[in-house]
Amino acid sequence: MTAASELGAWGVLIAVIGGALRVSTPYLFVSLGETLTEKSGRVNLGLEGTLMMGAMSGYGVSLASGSAWFGVFVAGLVGAAFGLLHAALCSLPRVNDIAVGIALFIFGTGLAIYLGKPLIEPVAPSLPAIPLGFWSDVPALRSALEINALLILGIALAPLLHWGLANTRWGLILRTVGDSADAARALGFSVNGVRTAATGLGGFLAGIGGAFLSLFYPGTWNEGLSSGQGLMAVTLVIFARWEPINCIYAALLFGGASALGPALQAAGVTGNYYLYGAAPYILTLLLLIRSSSTRHRLRGAPSELTISK
Repeated sequence: MTAASELGAWGVLIAVIGGALRVSTPYLFVSLGETLTEKSGRVNLGLEGTLMMGAMSGYGVSLASGSAWFGVFVAGLVGAAFGLLHAALCSLPRVNDIAVGIALFIFGTGLAIYLGKPLIEPVAPSLPAIPLGFWSDVPALRSALEINALLILGIALAPLLHWGLANTRWGLILRTVGDSADAARALGFSVNGVRTAATGLGGFLAGIGGAFLSLFYPGTWNEGLSSGQGLMAVTLVIFARWEPINCIYAALLFGGASALGPALQAAGVTGNYYLYGAAPYILTLLLLIRSSSTRHRLRGAPSELTISK
């Protein structure tokens, strides 16, 4: 008997909430990283490749070292390396950051699939779970409410980034570079240096998001692990209006949409399964349509973004 059917009518709701808490974690880390990158005036569409490389490298290092947390750290470093590569290419004359992002998306995904072939069957150590349902005697409920420390870390990181962007010198410099490169240069700031640092840090967070996929949920390495989460995170940032705290709500929304299909299937609703499984992609399309309206179009976007010009 499945978790959802054990809990009756409440099963689907609990399964969606539990799924949202788990599935939202990579969305949250990738969107926070992309928020930092875009605040500097640069778009990184290569995050899908970064996410896949983070998942593959984190799983491989966890398998080799026996430490899942060390795998998370290395995944972040690999993500930062991809971010710095993106920044280095974008610093060249007459190079478009959108085109570079698409190229690194393809390159990172292909490289992860190629290097990760030996990792498909071996089982690596996983990240530990935090049992939020410890108070319940129902095994299905306890299972549905298991989360990971990375979710708590991401939720704590969002207000910290919000405060830093609004109240610190580096936050002011980052926002100045993103809103007016000419003004930043006049003040003596290195536009390319700031954007390089922001893109590298954004890649680091995206790599951690990838490690969550392979080391906790679903907790294995395979070639279709990401399912477009890196690309959807760019839409998520637009929906969050480039505010780190809003990324929490947006990530939970996308996580719930992603968990809807499996929750309904667990409850015995098998009809239109593929339609329910497409919920996050439909949500992405609807949010893009809403963001392109004259009322909501790119409100709050840094002026130097390619998509703002």
